[in-house]
Amino acid sequence: MYDKKLALEILSQIYQASQTILERFKPVKFISDFTDSAAGMEKFDSICMLLIAIGEALKNLDKVTHNTLFPRYPQVNWKRAKGIRDIISHHYFDVNAEAIYNVCKNNIPGLSQTIDKIIRELS
Repeated sequence: MYDKKLALEILSQIYQASQTILERFKPVKFISDFTDSAAGMEKFDSICMLLIAIGEALKNLDKVTHNTLFPRYPQVNWKRAKGIRDIISHHYFDVNAEAIYNVCKNNIPGLSQTIDKIIRELS
């Protein structure tokens, strides 16, 4: 068995980060909302930082739970969710705004919902 309290703490951090991304992403309607202004680039940078934090936390959570938690929730592509951290942090200057836009629009809502579900089930 794993340390459930630690797992819940990490899950809470992931959930909060995902909610912050969703809040910051609300006014973004087009990829150009990221790229065409200094304020848009600041939003882009802040979201990328949170995606890095989520990816790192997911990796840590996988270690804490001995790789037993994520297989129970196949609705999220956990490998990709963890992998975005590596892409952003190691290839930041090559990060595509369209890719980040698509992650925010198509993946973060489901990730956030699943993390919330896991928290409720473990509590």
